[in-house]
Amino acid sequence: MLDFIIDQDKCISCGGCAADCPVQIIDMQGGYPLIHKSKEKQCIRCQHCLAICPTGALSIFGKDPQASRSLAGNLPQPDQLATLMRGRRSVRRYLNENVDPQLIHDLLQTAWHAPSGHNARQVSFFVIEDSEAMAQLREAAYCGIKEAVERGSLPARLAFFRDFVPAWEKAGIDTLFRDAPHLLVATAPKRGQASESDCLIALTGFELLAQCQGLGTLWNALAKWTIEKIVPQLRIQLGIPADHSIGHCMLFGRPAMEYSRTVQHDAVPIHRIKNLKGMK
Repeated sequence: MLDFIIDQDKCISCGGCAADCPVQIIDMQGGYPLIHKSKEKQCIRCQHCLAICPTGALSIFGKDPQASRSLAGNLPQPDQLATLMRGRRSVRRYLNENVDPQLIHDLLQTAWHAPSGHNARQVSFFVIEDSEAMAQLREAAYCGIKEAVERGSLPARLAFFRDFVPAWEKAGIDTLFRDAPHLLVATAPKRGQASESDCLIALTGFELLAQCQGLGTLWNALAKWTIEKIVPQLRIQLGIPADHSIGHCMLFGRPAMEYSRTVQHDAVPIHRIKNLKGMK
């Protein structure tokens, strides 16, 4: 049941919703948008029709268009967004304090609006919200790596992990998690249409929004490899379903430093294609 409703007093019959529908199931019957029952199963729940209606005359899935945010006047200036993207840094030093759980919830709620293959929206977030729980994960990870080294089960390409244990035990150097108070793991069903890509896109959105809130982030392949390849029991402890694959892991928290400016990378390698090779 799509609960597709048109307020005819507000509808101006512009046809924008019908023209923009990705699966072309909206008809302009009698001058007003309509989705026939026979076509409802084709809907991919993208809500393009709700978003495009200029007068807020259209509702679907019981959504009130007035509850949506207006885009006009509420988007960042291009230069501001460019500065955010150019000024984003990988943070490896964090303050030992928890981020407000409500802020974490709000960030994840927005990050989940990221694009996904066929709008399947199958990304799940597993987040450690408390530094004490993070300490438990940290201890379990290093113990697991140590056991893998002792029994000789450390994958050959991850042999460098053996150096992490003495650094942690003797000097308290946390190479894996950088003493971050929080860890975010994005997963999706292994048989999903674009599982890894969906996770990466969602985490990219989370990272940029988190940095707007004064948080630091770090894409953490070491944590991903630890969970996937070395200490698989961590999956169970984190509650990650067996039929999900880990797209990526991200550390985050209040940074223990503040960056002052963007960096200056070399020119981007852009290949402008005017004609395809071998084509006339």
